[in-house]
Amino acid sequence: MRTRGASAGQRASARRPAPEAAVLLLHGGRADGLEPPPALNLPGRRLIPFGRAIARAAGAHPLALRTAVYRHRGWNGARADPVHDALRALDALTDALGPVPVVLVGHSMGGRAALRVAGHPQVTGVVGLAPWCPPGEPVDHLADRDVVLLHGDRDRTTSPRDTRELAARARRAGARTCVITVEGGDHAMLRRAGEWHTTTATLTTGLLGLSPLPAPVSEALREGANTPLGLDTLT
Repeated sequence: MRTRGASAGQRASARRPAPEAAVLLLHGGRADGLEPPPALNLPGRRLIPFGRAIARAAGAHPLALRTAVYRHRGWNGARADPVHDALRALDALTDALGPVPVVLVGHSMGGRAALRVAGHPQVTGVVGLAPWCPPGEPVDHLADRDVVLLHGDRDRTTSPRDTRELAARARRAGARTCVITVEGGDHAMLRRAGEWHTTTATLTTGLLGLSPLPAPVSEALREGANTPLGLDTLT
């Protein structure tokens, strides 16, 4: 029914089906920095093609795609500023959409923030891209979550070894984990960029149940494999 006097935007919104699920993107940053991200925020722009790939992979499934807004550029030690921003974004998603499943997609510092807030009741899974996983990160809250972490073997900014070790600890704490090695991949995800985009999209929609997961990933999550998968084994 068309409401008299409703705007075109309101009518279009009324026609769109409610989202079945949501994805929250969390971009990278710095270890320290109290200033806000710049207007030309390259870490944020780097996730734009990931968002587009996820939207394409969702196909006809209505999906809410959001990006967390950081008030500060850095993690800033015990302040863990991006964690508060991510929780605020998750609460806003819940208020807007209700209890839909959410997958977090985070790069570098954003990957660390995603892992920290994955205990939020709406979060069902995390896709971490070259995540920052320093020793001692908490993992108990990851129980019953799906955690898939991708790391390039040429990354010199964050540690692939730390990523593997966090995944192992999370698995012992009750998470379902899978680590994928991007052979030749760097921290900025520029080498093999198209494969980073499409693989992340496939994993994200798969964790949300909107498309099939690659069989090796599904098996690794189910069986708790210790050996990282190679990106080339997923096709």
